[in-house]
Amino acid sequence: MRRDPLRYVKTGLAIFFAAVVFLFLDYTLPYKQTVRITNTYNRLTDIGANSIFYASPDTGTVENSKGQRDVRFIDTVRPNGKVYVYRNEDTGWIWPPFFKYDSSNLHSQATDLKSTSDAPKWVSVTSYGWRIAWLSVYPNAIKIKPVDGPDARPTNWGAQITLVILGALLFLIWRMWNQFRERTLSPAARSVDEAFDRVGDDARQAKGRLSRWWSGLWGKRG
Repeated sequence: MRRDPLRYVKTGLAIFFAAVVFLFLDYTLPYKQTVRITNTYNRLTDIGANSIFYASPDTGTVENSKGQRDVRFIDTVRPNGKVYVYRNEDTGWIWPPFFKYDSSNLHSQATDLKSTSDAPKWVSVTSYGWRIAWLSVYPNAIKIKPVDGPDARPTNWGAQITLVILGALLFLIWRMWNQFRERTLSPAARSVDEAFDRVGDDARQAKGRLSRWWSGLWGKRG
Protein backbone atom coordinates (compact mmCIF):
# COMPACT_ATOMS: atom_id res chain seq x y z
CA MET A 1 0.00 0.00 0.00
CA ARG A 2 1.46 3.35 -1.07
CA ARG A 3 1.58 6.05 1.60
CA ASP A 4 1.15 9.71 0.81
CA PRO A 5 4.04 11.75 2.40
CA LEU A 6 1.89 14.89 2.20
CA ARG A 7 -0.55 13.28 4.61
CA TYR A 8 2.11 13.14 7.34
CA VAL A 9 2.99 16.78 6.72
CA LYS A 10 -0.67 17.81 7.06
CA THR A 11 -1.05 15.72 10.24
CA GLY A 12 2.09 17.25 11.75
CA LEU A 13 0.94 20.78 10.93
CA ALA A 14 -2.50 20.07 12.41
CA ILE A 15 -0.96 18.74 15.65
CA PHE A 16 1.40 21.73 15.87
CA PHE A 17 -1.45 24.20 15.28
CA ALA A 18 -3.64 22.48 17.89
CA ALA A 19 -0.78 22.57 20.44
CA VAL A 20 -0.19 26.29 19.82
CA VAL A 21 -3.89 27.08 20.24
CA PHE A 22 -4.10 25.00 23.43
CA LEU A 23 -1.05 26.69 25.00
CA PHE A 24 -2.32 30.12 23.98
CA LEU A 25 -5.73 29.52 25.58
CA ASP A 26 -4.21 27.85 28.63
CA TYR A 27 -2.05 30.92 29.27
CA THR A 28 -4.58 33.61 28.40
CA LEU A 29 -7.90 32.35 29.76
CA PRO A 30 -8.65 33.33 33.37
CA TYR A 31 -8.87 30.65 36.02
CA LYS A 32 -9.83 30.65 39.69
CA GLN A 33 -8.08 29.16 42.69
CA THR A 34 -9.19 29.06 46.30
CA VAL A 35 -6.25 30.09 48.50
CA ARG A 36 -5.27 31.80 51.73
CA ILE A 37 -3.18 34.98 51.43
CA THR A 38 -0.10 34.95 53.67
CA ASN A 39 1.87 37.97 52.49
CA THR A 40 1.94 40.91 50.08
CA TYR A 41 5.04 42.88 49.15
CA ASN A 42 7.00 44.70 46.45
CA ARG A 43 10.30 43.38 45.11
CA LEU A 44 12.88 44.54 42.59
CA THR A 45 12.71 41.83 39.94
CA ASP A 46 15.18 41.14 37.15
CA ILE A 47 13.41 41.28 33.79
CA GLY A 48 15.34 39.63 30.97
CA ALA A 49 14.60 36.62 28.80
CA ASN A 50 11.29 36.18 30.65
CA SER A 51 10.04 39.69 29.77
CA ILE A 52 7.31 38.24 27.53
CA PHE A 53 5.59 36.97 30.70
CA TYR A 54 5.51 40.41 32.36
CA ALA A 55 3.52 43.56 31.68
CA SER A 56 4.48 45.61 28.64
CA PRO A 57 6.06 49.05 29.11
CA ASP A 58 2.90 50.86 27.92
CA THR A 59 1.12 49.92 31.17
CA GLY A 60 3.24 52.39 33.11
CA THR A 61 5.87 49.99 34.43
CA VAL A 62 9.34 51.45 34.97
CA GLU A 63 12.65 49.60 34.89
CA ASN A 64 15.96 50.87 36.23
CA SER A 65 19.27 50.85 34.37
CA LYS A 66 19.94 47.28 35.55
CA GLY A 67 16.76 45.96 33.93
CA GLN A 68 14.99 45.58 37.28
CA ARG A 69 11.34 46.36 37.86
CA ASP A 70 9.43 47.03 41.08
CA VAL A 71 6.77 44.29 40.98
CA ARG A 72 3.97 43.61 43.46
CA PHE A 73 3.62 40.01 44.66
CA ILE A 74 0.97 38.07 46.57
CA ASP A 75 2.00 34.96 48.51
CA THR A 76 -0.72 32.38 49.08
CA VAL A 77 -1.27 28.85 50.36
CA ARG A 78 -3.65 26.35 48.76
CA PRO A 79 -6.01 24.17 50.81
CA ASN A 80 -3.59 21.24 50.33
CA GLY A 81 -0.81 23.26 52.00
CA LYS A 82 1.21 24.03 48.86
CA VAL A 83 2.35 27.61 48.36
CA TYR A 84 1.47 29.61 45.24
CA VAL A 85 2.80 33.06 44.30
CA TYR A 86 1.06 35.63 42.11
CA ARG A 87 2.39 38.84 40.63
CA ASN A 88 0.11 41.88 40.55
CA GLU A 89 0.63 44.04 37.45
CA ASP A 90 -1.64 46.13 35.26
CA THR A 91 -2.43 44.62 31.86
CA GLY A 92 -3.26 47.75 29.87
CA TRP A 93 -5.61 47.93 26.90
CA ILE A 94 -3.87 45.64 24.43
CA TRP A 95 -3.19 42.07 25.56
CA PRO A 96 -4.40 40.15 27.46
CA PRO A 97 -7.75 41.95 27.22
CA PHE A 98 -8.49 42.20 30.95
CA PHE A 99 -8.15 46.03 31.00
CA LYS A 100 -6.65 45.92 34.48
CA TYR A 101 -5.43 49.26 35.83
CA ASP A 102 -6.17 48.76 39.53
CA SER A 103 -3.14 46.74 40.69
CA SER A 104 -2.61 49.15 43.62
CA ASN A 105 -6.22 48.67 44.78
CA LEU A 106 -5.92 44.91 44.38
CA HIS A 107 -2.72 44.99 46.44
CA SER A 108 -4.50 46.83 49.23
CA GLN A 109 -7.38 44.36 49.13
CA ALA A 110 -4.99 41.40 49.25
CA THR A 111 -3.14 42.94 52.19
CA ASP A 112 -6.40 43.40 54.07
CA LEU A 113 -7.30 39.74 53.48
CA LYS A 114 -4.07 38.26 54.85
CA SER A 115 -4.58 35.57 57.45
CA THR A 116 -2.84 32.82 59.42
CA SER A 117 -3.42 29.09 59.52
CA ASP A 118 -5.00 29.47 62.99
CA ALA A 119 -7.58 31.99 61.72
CA PRO A 120 -7.77 31.45 57.96
CA LYS A 121 -9.56 33.70 55.49
CA TRP A 122 -10.14 31.88 52.22
CA VAL A 123 -10.37 33.80 48.96
CA SER A 124 -10.84 33.01 45.29
CA VAL A 125 -8.09 34.54 43.14
CA THR A 126 -8.83 35.00 39.45
CA SER A 127 -5.65 35.11 37.40
CA TYR A 128 -4.09 34.20 34.08
CA GLY A 129 -0.67 32.89 33.13
CA TRP A 130 1.68 30.17 34.33
CA ARG A 131 3.91 29.60 37.33
CA ILE A 132 7.35 28.55 36.06
CA ALA A 133 9.75 28.64 39.00
CA TRP A 134 13.03 28.21 37.10
CA LEU A 135 12.13 31.14 34.80
CA SER A 136 10.78 33.34 37.63
CA VAL A 137 7.40 33.47 35.87
CA TYR A 138 4.26 34.13 37.89
CA PRO A 139 0.54 34.22 37.03
CA ASN A 140 -0.97 37.70 37.18
CA ALA A 141 -3.79 38.16 39.69
CA ILE A 142 -6.69 40.20 38.33
CA LYS A 143 -9.42 39.74 40.96
CA ILE A 144 -9.78 38.61 44.58
CA LYS A 145 -13.04 37.61 46.20
CA PRO A 146 -13.63 36.18 49.71
CA VAL A 147 -15.26 32.72 49.82
CA ASP A 148 -16.85 30.64 52.56
CA GLY A 149 -14.10 28.05 52.92
CA PRO A 150 -11.30 25.98 51.35
CA ASP A 151 -13.79 23.80 49.47
CA ALA A 152 -15.37 26.71 47.59
CA ARG A 153 -15.16 26.40 43.81
CA PRO A 154 -16.67 29.50 42.17
CA THR A 155 -17.84 29.08 38.58
CA ASN A 156 -15.29 30.38 36.10
CA TRP A 157 -17.79 32.26 33.93
CA GLY A 158 -15.15 34.26 32.10
CA ALA A 159 -13.35 31.24 30.68
CA GLN A 160 -16.59 29.39 29.90
CA ILE A 161 -18.16 32.32 28.03
CA THR A 162 -14.93 32.91 26.09
CA LEU A 163 -14.75 29.26 25.03
CA VAL A 164 -18.39 29.30 23.92
CA ILE A 165 -17.78 32.42 21.81
CA LEU A 166 -14.62 30.95 20.29
CA GLY A 167 -16.44 27.70 19.54
CA ALA A 168 -19.25 29.61 17.81
CA LEU A 169 -16.72 31.62 15.77
CA LEU A 170 -14.85 28.46 14.73
CA PHE A 171 -18.13 26.81 13.71
CA LEU A 172 -19.07 29.91 11.68
CA ILE A 173 -15.65 29.97 9.98
CA TRP A 174 -15.93 26.25 9.23
CA ARG A 175 -19.38 26.74 7.66
CA MET A 176 -18.18 29.70 5.59
CA TRP A 177 -15.15 27.71 4.39
CA ASN A 178 -17.33 24.75 3.38
CA GLN A 179 -19.69 27.01 1.44
CA PHE A 180 -16.76 28.79 -0.23
CA ARG A 181 -15.24 25.45 -1.19
CA GLU A 182 -18.52 24.07 -2.55
CA ARG A 183 -19.51 27.23 -4.42
CA THR A 184 -16.12 28.47 -5.62
CA LEU A 185 -13.22 26.06 -5.25
CA SER A 186 -14.97 22.87 -6.34
CA PRO A 187 -16.50 24.40 -9.54
CA ALA A 188 -13.14 26.03 -10.32
CA ALA A 189 -11.36 22.70 -9.87
CA ARG A 190 -13.90 20.98 -12.12
CA SER A 191 -13.44 23.73 -14.72
CA VAL A 192 -9.68 23.25 -14.65
CA ASP A 193 -10.08 19.48 -15.01
CA GLU A 194 -12.47 19.95 -17.92
CA ALA A 195 -10.06 22.43 -19.53
CA PHE A 196 -7.21 19.95 -19.24
CA ASP A 197 -9.46 17.23 -20.70
CA ARG A 198 -10.31 19.48 -23.66
CA VAL A 199 -6.65 20.29 -24.18
CA GLY A 200 -5.85 16.58 -24.07
CA ASP A 201 -8.58 15.81 -26.59
CA ASP A 202 -7.38 18.58 -28.92
CA ALA A 203 -3.82 17.34 -28.59
CA ARG A 204 -4.86 13.79 -29.45
CA GLN A 205 -6.87 15.00 -32.42
CA ALA A 206 -3.96 17.13 -33.65
CA LYS A 207 -1.63 14.19 -33.26
CA GLY A 208 -4.01 12.00 -35.26
CA ARG A 209 -4.23 14.58 -38.08
CA LEU A 210 -0.46 14.99 -38.10
CA SER A 211 0.00 11.24 -38.20
CA ARG A 212 -2.41 10.90 -41.12
CA TRP A 213 -0.73 13.76 -42.97
CA TRP A 214 2.68 12.22 -42.40
CA SER A 215 1.50 8.82 -43.56
CA GLY A 216 -0.13 10.35 -46.61
CA LEU A 217 3.00 12.30 -47.41
CA TRP A 218 5.18 9.21 -47.35
CA GLY A 219 2.55 7.31 -49.25
CA LYS A 220 2.76 9.80 -52.06
CA ARG A 221 6.54 9.56 -52.11
CA GLY A 222 6.40 5.79 -52.18
